[in-house]
Amino acid sequence: MLRPSASELYTKLEHDRWHFLDRARKCAALTIPHLLPEDGFNSTSEIKSPFQGMGARGVNSLAASLLLALLPPNSPFFRLKVNPSAYQELEGLDEARAEVDLALSNIEQIVLSEIERSSTRTGLYGAVRQLIIGGNALIYFQPDGGIKVYRLTDYVVKRSPDGKPRDIIVKGTIHGDEVPPEVQQSALPADQRENVFDLYTHIQYSSDGKATITQEVGGIEVEGSRREMDSSECPYLALRMNRIDGEDYGRSMVEEYLGELESLESLSQSIVYGAAASAKVVFLTDPTGMTRPKTLAEAPQLAIREGRASDVTVLQVQKGSDFATAFQAMGQITDRLSAAFLLAEGSIRQAERVTAAEIRLISDSLERQLGGTYSLLSQELQLPMVRLVMLQMKGRGELPAMPKDIVEPVIVTGVQALGRSTDSLKLDTFMAAAMQQLGPEVLMSHLHMDEWFVRKAAALGLDPKGLIKTPEEIQAEQQEQQQQQLAMQAGSAGINVGAQQAMDASQPQPEGTDV
Repeated sequence: MLRPSASELYTKLEHDRWHFLDRARKCAALTIPHLLPEDGFNSTSEIKSPFQGMGARGVNSLAASLLLALLPPNSPFFRLKVNPSAYQELEGLDEARAEVDLALSNIEQIVLSEIERSSTRTGLYGAVRQLIIGGNALIYFQPDGGIKVYRLTDYVVKRSPDGKPRDIIVKGTIHGDEVPPEVQQSALPADQRENVFDLYTHIQYSSDGKATITQEVGGIEVEGSRREMDSSECPYLALRMNRIDGEDYGRSMVEEYLGELESLESLSQSIVYGAAASAKVVFLTDPTGMTRPKTLAEAPQLAIREGRASDVTVLQVQKGSDFATAFQAMGQITDRLSAAFLLAEGSIRQAERVTAAEIRLISDSLERQLGGTYSLLSQELQLPMVRLVMLQMKGRGELPAMPKDIVEPVIVTGVQALGRSTDSLKLDTFMAAAMQQLGPEVLMSHLHMDEWFVRKAAALGLDPKGLIKTPEEIQAEQQEQQQQQLAMQAGSAGINVGAQQAMDASQPQPEGTDV
């Protein structure tokens, strides 16, 4: 049986994508519409803006929080871990182990510098916003560094039952000058005026861990486009915000709160229209009264005219109580969305005295809400990104070759970092409470400080070996200090005795006394 071409398979999988794309566009319409516009959108199209800005504000805030967690500034989000069996060969050679750790640390800094230099952070921010709104994004690691982000409208994906990609097809364009004449004859231009053809990039994953990349135009494979590699070396990553078993595409966070965003949008629109109607000022005059409308219309500022005040009234909407109810509902929805999108100021109670500890606890609880998102992105984004960047740098000769079975990257942010930060906070809280109740002297007599230091270092992700003194080293130093003090006391006593003898010798002796 002949396998269908990339364009045919794209058309088939496009139908399965329709529901997810339609839902993602609804989410974008209530947050940031231009990130997932409707079909036929171009640079001259007009975008309809939502009546409320809560959705856009929440997406941007959550994207910033996720980006700081995925790529923390001035801090490595991964470590190069050596297989424990390899360290056993260096047992007893602390200097050799320290040199290995230092060399790996230097490599980590080089990789981080490359990520910052190649503007990966900028591209990743766009991918995170696509994930929050549409639940899906495809990123491509370019050979010269940096990443290119494809939104859901530009690709389709088919996954195996375990959730791993089986087929990814990216739909792009290519200029006719880059297409061979025989291919142009069999392909219809996507844009006749610009002489542009549809280009399909097909990534196929096999069960033996291999990936094959081909490009097709008009059902014909582009010569020289076929590449085969290990699946871990494939530069295309199909990302998901939330994984649903049995579905080829992910679900977004905005989709989980779509109902509240739609309610907020409807209330905002009603209030905007109502406020505009209330702001319109219309004077009414009694047709049987003595005050004429023309007299009022032509009267200048501070003018004096004959008339009767009871003849003139102002038209009022008289919907204040209804608007108050709508405002109250909007406030409740806004508070819930603020907590969902990690807007800490929306979760802090409105009071005159709000302590810094209260704000910190609220912020920590909000951050822990992203634990599930961290775990998925660390496996589908962070770890493959580190491997691909290191692979590209090795290909350019910027990194030394390292055996995969001995050295491998390990992610140290996300869920792991959240767990360590919680342990560290608990240790600090315990120490502060014990210090307040017992005092420093009593606390030191009950607390094993060496064990506290070890647990604190582990909570911060630090290796305490070589950093914290052992009890034997502390005891040896104390004995040495005692010996030094005894020696100093003995020296002081000898100096005092000699000084006293010298003073006694200098005193005049009584007559008749033998000296």
